[in-house]
Amino acid sequence: MSEKEENPKKKTRREFLQEVGIVSVGTVLAGSAILAGINYDKKKTSAARIKVLTAENELLEIDKNDASKVTKYKAGDLTFLQKQAREGIPGKRWVMVVDLSKCKNARKCMTACQDAHHLRPEQHHINVLKMQESQKTPPFYMAKPCQHCDNPPCVAVCPVDATYKRPDGIVLIDNERCIGCRFCIAACPYSARVFNWTDPIHAEKDKDLVYNAELNVPQKKGTVSKCCFSADMLREGKMPYCVSACPNGVYYFGDENEDAVTNGTTKETVRFKKLLEDNAGYRLMPELGTETRVYYLPPKNRTQPFLESDKPEASEHIENNNS
Repeated sequence: MSEKEENPKKKTRREFLQEVGIVSVGTVLAGSAILAGINYDKKKTSAARIKVLTAENELLEIDKNDASKVTKYKAGDLTFLQKQAREGIPGKRWVMVVDLSKCKNARKCMTACQDAHHLRPEQHHINVLKMQESQKTPPFYMAKPCQHCDNPPCVAVCPVDATYKRPDGIVLIDNERCIGCRFCIAACPYSARVFNWTDPIHAEKDKDLVYNAELNVPQKKGTVSKCCFSADMLREGKMPYCVSACPNGVYYFGDENEDAVTNGTTKETVRFKKLLEDNAGYRLMPELGTETRVYYLPPKNRTQPFLESDKPEASEHIENNNS
């Protein structure tokens, strides 16, 4: 190895500064190029920015590439209706009061319910029973819909989440999920559910309808059906079918949160709690802890006597229970 290679020439101060200057200029030029690229991309991005209005009515500007479409269900399609049915009506807690002193066995409530839900004559979402507490007490009529329990046994046993409890108090069935196991029928202590053993009465007529869980139409063979508290009518701000159809003022319906219920016949609105307190209102089988949302007023001061033709059937009911 030569002496020159072994001892490289030391750079003078001028040469060192010259090299540093070249490097600095190169660095500045490279930085300018990068900055120019950033500014170019920024201009390009700015051109793709969009303005959006938030749910809080605040106007924001965002990059279009960062925006994503929110799935918007069309009113009337199956997904929308199922989602709406599970959400319920915000801020409401629906209750029904049945005044047993006013029931005359007109059964208009049953007919209206069957017509609305496309039920066969032998199927009932609400039924008017002939009752007698003992042979020493007079018979009376009792309308019995689904009790819409706050602790519903039917919901607890359903293996596919087909029956569910909504925040507004209503218990519904989604027959698009129902597999027909009938566990809910066995679990219900109020015998409030029916099974579609055969094709629905309007199967051909309803075949093109989009299923609405709040109305439970179209009915489907092999699934369970029950009282819906006329959830579809409540969404429109109207009274349930059975409540509106009764000619004798048997039903009161309303919102527990507002402490107000309205009589379906007289349209009189009264305080819910006061109505129960003044008339000794009660629930069916409270010992079960189901916390039902249907209340009854006892059959005192009845407006019409029990039909003589119905007395043997009511008495037979008492005898069977006592045997």
